[in-house]
Amino acid sequence: MTDADVKLREQAERRVEAKRSVVSHLFVFVIVNAGLFAIDWWAGSGIDWAFWPLLGWGIGLLSHMASVWMALSDNHEAAVQREMERLRGRR
Repeated sequence: MTDADVKLREQAERRVEAKRSVVSHLFVFVIVNAGLFAIDWWAGSGIDWAFWPLLGWGIGLLSHMASVWMALSDNHEAAVQREMERLRGRR
């Protein structure tokens, strides 16, 4: 493999890992929050308190998804290339 192939593989591995981390986060989010709602329901108090962890964690999950989406978008790569060119011009 050439150096370019090695760098391309490393980039591909980072992208795959970022996507897997979102899927894993989503899976854990669904399982844990389903369990919290089940406990809340089983306790007989109605579905009252389980909504709050769902809301807080949901905000965190959405920000995780957004950060991965922005990092993996083509616009991000183009912005990085423009910034590299700008920095090269300063030398």
